[in-house]
Amino acid sequence: MLEVATDASGVARVTLARPEKRNAFDDAVVAALAQAFLTFASNPPRVVVLAGAGPVFCAGADADWMRRAASWPPDVNEADARRLADMLAAVDSCPCPVVAVVHGAAVGGGAGLVACADLAVAHPDTRFAFSEVRLGLTPATISPFVIRAIGARAARRWFLTGERFDAAEALRLGLIHAVADPPEGMARAWIEALLEGAPGAVAEAKRLVADVAGRVPDAALRAETARRIAARRATAEAREGLSALLERRRPSWSPRA
Repeated sequence: MLEVATDASGVARVTLARPEKRNAFDDAVVAALAQAFLTFASNPPRVVVLAGAGPVFCAGADADWMRRAASWPPDVNEADARRLADMLAAVDSCPCPVVAVVHGAAVGGGAGLVACADLAVAHPDTRFAFSEVRLGLTPATISPFVIRAIGARAARRWFLTGERFDAAEALRLGLIHAVADPPEGMARAWIEALLEGAPGAVAEAKRLVADVAGRVPDAALRAETARRIAARRATAEAREGLSALLERRRPSWSPRA
């Protein structure tokens, strides 16, 4: 259902392991993903790699699960949907970088999971879709993350038509950051780059993007960003990083130190 392993360098790999169901979400997968990322929130690794076992990354929500939910009392149905939304938020807000390695297909909630990652690379043959309307549903829980990634205008097309699109189009839209064959090669390059950054600074940079995106650079924001860099300059990481630069050595957090 879900495999989680962390190596000696602090890289955690989370693998959707339900290939017989094309790694589709059900309530058990949602709970397992939520638990994994809540654990990372309290004890973050350096990087999380999110992947899928078998022929596809993730086919979205399990149709049997969705059909069962339709017969539940409204409060139970809504609580179940809220757990899916909370799981996506846990992935999105993970304090360390999340790298999605995508292949085969990422449909519906699977594409939403890609939008929650900080970096995403896909194989050229990968197909994407927000196909919920073709099942009488809507991409409601994934919409905040997908619209942030691709914009409202593009979302109007892809959410309404449910059309499939390829990795090149996903790249153009901003849903992914790169197309590579194999995608694992690009992911490894990103991981190497991420491990060269100070863990606390990388986490703060991720928060910075979330806090500053879409805001007008007025006096209040300028004051806030000044406070943030002043606080960061006073950290042990900054002292170590600047000392390493001046002393022409690798900082202590670098794998090559």
